[in-house]
Amino acid sequence: MSEFHDEYSEALDGEFRKLEDALLSDQVRLLAPSEPIRMSADATVAEAVTRMVDNRRAAVVIVDPSGHLVGIFTERDLLTRVVSLGRELARTRLGDVMTSSPEALAPHDRICFAINRMHAAGYRTVPLVDNQHRPIGVVTVNDVVSWLARVFPEAILNLRPGDRVNRPAQMDSG
Repeated sequence: MSEFHDEYSEALDGEFRKLEDALLSDQVRLLAPSEPIRMSADATVAEAVTRMVDNRRAAVVIVDPSGHLVGIFTERDLLTRVVSLGRELARTRLGDVMTSSPEALAPHDRICFAINRMHAAGYRTVPLVDNQHRPIGVVTVNDVVSWLARVFPEAILNLRPGDRVNRPAQMDSG
């Protein structure tokens, strides 16, 4: 083997160890989850979509009168449970199209657990709750990617010559 390959392999092994350590020790609170948009089950989809767009959020959480999490309504729910079925946004209640009793994360959960749940269950957006099951945040796939960029800034943020990001200030819906 060449000397270059050995140095590269050692550096790569070090990066993998760093990632493994971070995944196993860092907690979900480090993902800097966004403040949740709380709504009642009686609110309409139109109201939820307006709040999601105005706040650039992928979801709203549905709470009961005492503030406990009872559901989540995401962009995916909008597409699969409302638009694809031809429902009227202004007449459809969130309670009729939300994901009821969603799985949630706690601030002390490890990031590896959050990634496991997001991957295994296909979630892109997961509520973060306190010990009384009240929403205190929303964790998204973008939060995980941002955390990775903070853990590995030199590997993630450095672009090769000629690489460029098209329209970096423009956000898509993902």
